Amino acid sequence: MNTYSNWSLQYIDGEWREGNSTTIYENRNPYNDEIVSTIKLANKIDVQEAYAAAQKAQPAWESVNAFHKAEVFENAVAIMKARREEICELLIKETGSTYAKASVELDFCISITREAANFPMQMSAEMVPSLFPGKENRVYRRPVGVVGVISPFNFPMYLSMRSVAPALAAGNSVVLKPDEQTCISGGLLLAKIFEEAGLPKGLLHVTVASISEIEDSFTENPIPRVISFTGSTPAGLHIAQICARTMKKAALELGGNNPLLVLEDADVERAVRSAIYGKFFHNGQICMAINRILVHERIYQTFVDKLVEAAKKIKVGDPRDHANMIGPLINRKAVERITATITKAKEEGAQVVLEGHVDGNVMSPFILTSNTNDVATAQHEMFGPVVTIIPFKTEQEGIAIANDSPYGLSAAVHAGSIEKGVQVAKQIVSGMVHVNDQSVNDEPLIAFGGEKMSGLGRFGGKWSLEEFTTLQWISTQNEPREYPF
Repeated sequence: MNTYSNWSLQYIDGEWREGNSTTIYENRNPYNDEIVSTIKLANKIDVQEAYAAAQKAQPAWESVNAFHKAEVFENAVAIMKARREEICELLIKETGSTYAKASVELDFCISITREAANFPMQMSAEMVPSLFPGKENRVYRRPVGVVGVISPFNFPMYLSMRSVAPALAAGNSVVLKPDEQTCISGGLLLAKIFEEAGLPKGLLHVTVASISEIEDSFTENPIPRVISFTGSTPAGLHIAQICARTMKKAALELGGNNPLLVLEDADVERAVRSAIYGKFFHNGQICMAINRILVHERIYQTFVDKLVEAAKKIKVGDPRDHANMIGPLINRKAVERITATITKAKEEGAQVVLEGHVDGNVMSPFILTSNTNDVATAQHEMFGPVVTIIPFKTEQEGIAIANDSPYGLSAAVHAGSIEKGVQVAKQIVSGMVHVNDQSVNDEPLIAFGGEKMSGLGRFGGKWSLEEFTTLQWISTQNEPREYPF
């Protein structure tokens, strides 16, 4: 088994080739700024060629035997398992992942691909009774045809795979545009895996391109019938508007401002352990990461003291050191954005109870406290190792603060009893709420997605199948029908 290599080419129509842009992109390690790879970017011509080839290849793939389709995904699972250390090393180098985060991300990829292997068997037909004599109604589940996938930098491999594998398994073809900063693990690596797994040519295409050059051509193209996007809410709103104009389906997983609600009778130690993981895993660069911690006033100071103590113990630094749990943010711009938001929150009255430090792109934990939900660090998704703790007096006040956000992706509640936690969880407007746990959870069989400005649609299990398929009613009139004229 040779190590995967040569990350300088696009993958279009089953061929590794240069993009047509004149721009050469330098893909850099976010920890030490070393060049990981260089690639000649794709342009609008490449995007169109990829979509056209995907459209041409899809009908034959749809007709392939379900068991043969499933075998491709079983092969892909085996490849990811066999190449585990190689893939983890790539995630560390390109994305700044710690080893723990890289390992978790790969496990997610394996799980969703294993689940996708079942999808070909679920592309079935249903017989439905008819009102008319001699008529037979059939409802067929069909692939939509071509799916466009746009993925982000933070969990690039998984957030590509969770759309790519289910869409392909349902009988579609896919054109993938990963974030340039993580173009290998978010795109080109998937092409290598599926090529090795035996996916027929023309079904998966990877176009590494800059939005400033291709503009809206990836989404506006008339060929894809679904655009799956994971990223910021402003970008998602723009994509949703384009999809509405062209009657495409938009599957959107967007930003979050996720609360952890710690009730008066909660186990404080357990809540602190949850908060440490749910906030600082992958430096807080997770859409589901805790952004605000809301704590009952009776246990507030105890919680703050214990969280600060625990956060000080987190090992920070070079992600190649397996002991480190926090590595670099994706780029310097992210560091500057986060530090500016902290400064603004302080001006608005927030207190810094743990002052982190910045070394290059590496930022150690910052913990702030505030008496209101109005400070900048509580109002905006930090996407970094920064959290704001806010006290509340009553359960209903805590729920109100949790809901005081245009976002509703993920949340968590710590309570003295499971049922009490569930009753509170049902009052939080969020696509996902976790009781006596933290907000960073994802499983291949569960409906993953948000409410309000956090997105449209659901990923995972049968819900992914719904996103990437359509239903067709075919009726047969098996005996002559009487018409009124």
